[in-house]
This record gives sequence, C-alpha cells and structure tokens, in this order.
Amino acid sequence: MTHIIVVGAGQAGASLTAKLRSAGFDGDITLIGAETVPPYQRPPLSKAYLLGEMAQERLYLRPADFYVDQRITLRLDTRVVAIDPAAKTVTLTGDEVLPYDELALTTGAHPRTLPRSIGGNLGGVFTVRDLSDADAMAPAFVAGKRVLIIGGGYIGLEAAAVASKLGLQVTLVEMADRILQRVAAPETSDYFRALHRSYGVDIREGVGLDRLLGDDHVTGALLTDGTTLDLDFAVVGVGITPATILADSAGLAIENGIKTDAQGRTSDPHIWAAGDCASCLFHGNRIRIESVGNAIDQAEAVALNMLGHDEPYTPKPWFWSDQYDCKLQIAGLNTGYTDVYVRHGDAPGVQSNWYFRGDTLLAVDAMNDPRNYMIGKRLIDAGRSPKPAQITDPATDMKALLRP
Repeated sequence: MTHIIVVGAGQAGASLTAKLRSAGFDGDITLIGAETVPPYQRPPLSKAYLLGEMAQERLYLRPADFYVDQRITLRLDTRVVAIDPAAKTVTLTGDEVLPYDELALTTGAHPRTLPRSIGGNLGGVFTVRDLSDADAMAPAFVAGKRVLIIGGGYIGLEAAAVASKLGLQVTLVEMADRILQRVAAPETSDYFRALHRSYGVDIREGVGLDRLLGDDHVTGALLTDGTTLDLDFAVVGVGITPATILADSAGLAIENGIKTDAQGRTSDPHIWAAGDCASCLFHGNRIRIESVGNAIDQAEAVALNMLGHDEPYTPKPWFWSDQYDCKLQIAGLNTGYTDVYVRHGDAPGVQSNWYFRGDTLLAVDAMNDPRNYMIGKRLIDAGRSPKPAQITDPATDMKALLRP
C-alpha cells in the first residue's frame, strides 16, 4: 500500500488522515476538500462563530503546518468528479486523474433546501452547514431584524438562540406537532420550548411554511395556517442528506448513506467510508450517526482497518447542543424507547431525561447536568440499566449506580 486518498476534508477526513500517520503508515496520503480552508469544526458555526465569539482560525482542527509536517498532501478548493474502482483512480475537476491503492470517502452531508417553487431561491434565505453559509448569513444577524427559522430541530433551535441573544425578532415554525419530535421525547421538547419562549422566541408548532414571499429577496412568509409574516431573512434547518452521489455513480452500495461493513469497507474492498455519509450496523439496524464523536471514532477505526487491524467498529453515540446558557448532552440512541423517566436537579434548569425500552436503558438527555450525563453514558456503554424508580427518586446516589 503506497497511496491513500481521502475525499472530504471535514472532521472525519482530518481524523482519518491523522490516525493513519500516528498508527505508523509511511506511504503517501492525499486529503481532498472542496472548500478553500483547511478542515475545521462545524458545531460552532451555528453558535459561537455566528455570535462573533470565535475567530475563523480557532475553528481549524489543526494548524496548516500540521499537514506539511505529517506529509499529508492537502488539496483544497478541489472536487472529485468521478471514481473508477476498476482502475483505482479518482478524477478531479480539470480532468486530473490520481491513482490510489486505498480510497476513503468522508464526504459528509448536504443541508436540505427549500424548493424554488416556494421561494427557496430568494436572497436572504440561508442554510447552516459550512463556513461559507455562516459567513453569508452573519451580516443579517442585526438587532431588531425579523427572522423566520424553518425547522425545530437542533440546528434550527441553535440558530434561534443566537438570533434571540443578538436582539432579533425570532419566529420558529415546526411542521410536526412539536419541536425535536424526530429526535427527542416530549419531555425534552417541553424543556426547550419553555427555554426559548422565556427568551422571547415565537415558537409555532404544527405549522409549516406554505411559501416565502418576495421578488428577488425574501420579504415575508405565508404559513400553512394562513398567517403572513413580515421578514428580513430566513434560516432553513430541515435536516441533512448524506453526500452519496459520488459513491453511487461509482457503483457502490447505498443504504441510508454509503453502506459499510463492520470494518468500514464499502461494497468495494478498496473503498472505505466514515462520518455523516456512511451507514453502519448498530444493534441490528443500519443507521447513520450525525455527530462529531462518531465522525472521529469511525474515521479512526477505518484508518486502523485500512492498515490491516481488522477490528469491528462499535458506535458509542453521544451528541451535544448549546442554546443560551443551557448545555444539552446526549448519550446513546433513543430509537424504540417505550418510557421516559425524568430526574430534576437541585438548581433550576438542571434536568435529565432517561429513555428506556422496557427495563433496558437506551439513552439520556442531560440539560445542564454533566454529572448525570457521564453516569448515564457509562451505564449505557457497559450495557447496564438501573431501575426507573432509582432515577426518579431524589434521594438516589446516582454515582452508586456505577458500582458492580
């Protein structure tokens, strides 16, 4: 093995290439990214960076000289337009062809956008996914401006929190019956609804967008309940889709993302995938885990398996979200839960919601409760489940639940 190419210079791509070197790989590494800047953190884009609390250079995962020192050829502002698995080559824009011995796809995901037919192409309509998105919308975040946030998931709620903190008039619409319906229990939705409303955000649930109004630039919105809003701009946060077009055109198997086996191989034995674009098996289900933690862990596992370690990757899902002065930490996946048990902390706003399927602990949502987050995470990682009555009893010594 002499040349490894990694397509996608995000968190997963950066982690994979760094792990290859630290694990002793001495061949050539090429990391190809479509953006003009080196790999950077994405979570702060909708939080600290948009608030102006973090400079661009602080977003970078590594200083530029890291890639030079580690002999990683970083090709920025470059797109791969085709993969030829038979010839083991990738074609770049400009028809440049690069051969590879092993190839990794860390292409990430794309934000869903609104159709042109309902105004998705108007000026002043933004998504939040990459640095250019954040830079484009930042000038609009001016006190007194009117913004519509479309979508009540974590990205939409984070954008709403930033806008509210900066003094904008914020309306958030969620087509489902409640915010966070796809990813969290009603108890977690209730917590964040109350939090946002306490900061003046106008949250409207069970109401969708009919269309945005305006000629060239958005000036308003018509909602599905007939309400009309006057706007200065809009932020779309309606989810992401895995970036699979390149893999699909190369004939790789696609199943909720680029299909990978337990080691991270795709349907081609010399092509691997990790991060938001890749699906893997978890408790018998094929899933994608859209998180920084998974991007790092999965990419590092793939790097080792590319070098012959042949060890299966077992996801340990964890997530976080920062909104106002609340830090949400999530351990596990709540898919298939039957019951939620709430533990209230000693201080206002401290709460943890524990998801069970029958007697089995699946996940924990911890709001301003890092101690119980860590306890829940360790229990889930160990496959242990406390009694629900222990969770809800204020007298329970939660740390004691970790004892054998």
